[in-house]
Amino acid sequence: MRLFFALVPPPPIRALLLARMQGLLSARWQSEAQLHVTLRFVGETDRHGAEALMLALRAERFARPEAHLDGFGAFDRRDRVDQLWAGLAPRTPLATLHARLDRLCVRCGSEPEARKYVPHITLARFARSTAPDSSQVAAWMAAQPPLPGDMFVFEELLLMQSHTGHGGSVYETIARVPMRG
Repeated sequence: MRLFFALVPPPPIRALLLARMQGLLSARWQSEAQLHVTLRFVGETDRHGAEALMLALRAERFARPEAHLDGFGAFDRRDRVDQLWAGLAPRTPLATLHARLDRLCVRCGSEPEARKYVPHITLARFARSTAPDSSQVAAWMAAQPPLPGDMFVFEELLLMQSHTGHGGSVYETIARVPMRG
């Protein structure tokens, strides 16, 4: 099982992002069902590992983080744009939640997260062979109207399984944890 912890933005935020997802020819735009904030990628684990994570998760209490959309950005690998995303702010509550989930994963046998955490919602992915150059992505970002700064709340924490396929990843929720105010 390929697992990760996620937050799903409320429907109005997903609708707003979907409306912006156009204008880059080589982009594989995410579907509404794919729009989420990855808090901690767990990776491949067996049924026992998944059960340990679910038990550990249910023993915890989590406060509902608030955020607002905070501009666009891109990740690249070897000088090629890999992903286009919408950022989230404030970063501290989401980074704190990420660190807490990282510790939970380590207690359940995973390696600690090595990458710096950047709270974001992936909008598009690019195949290496058709990835636009960074100037095209920068032009797309510059042409976008500012994102609204209204705060929104994440209501639940999800443990999700990713099923990869030719049409992109399909995500299945395997555990839901309500978050408290």
